[in-house]
Amino acid sequence: MGLTYKKILVAVDGSKEAEWAFKKAIEITKRNNAKIILAHVIDTRSFAAMEAYNMTISDRAEAFASELTDRYRQEATASGITDIEIAVDYGSPKVKIPKDLAIKYDADLIICGATGLNTVERLLIGSVSEHITRSAPCDVLVVRTQKDA
Repeated sequence: MGLTYKKILVAVDGSKEAEWAFKKAIEITKRNNAKIILAHVIDTRSFAAMEAYNMTISDRAEAFASELTDRYRQEATASGITDIEIAVDYGSPKVKIPKDLAIKYDADLIICGATGLNTVERLLIGSVSEHITRSAPCDVLVVRTQKDA
């Protein structure tokens, strides 16, 4: 087993935490001369909460996903990374990232932000990063923002 990573999956959702994770992913991808997979999961559970599930919500979610991943792709390209893949999926991010996307893209490292949940939320549902850490088939790096430190 080598000590370099070949396929690095970074979870991006538009949050400040994900922004930090992405910046760290860029550094690690370049250092390892690896492929980067920009993964965004459209959380369909938020749609279910709205009774009349209408297309405009999903259209907006898709437009957001597309803009977000495009922006990150441009940033990755500008930093000199050439092997970039975009992975957009639907469902629960904490399930999709470790159980589906990491396997589908054969990731050997998942990078995600430490999600900012309050204590009560963390007790009830656990953070996305905790779930990913528990069920990932590969190494996981949870990146903390400066405010977390």
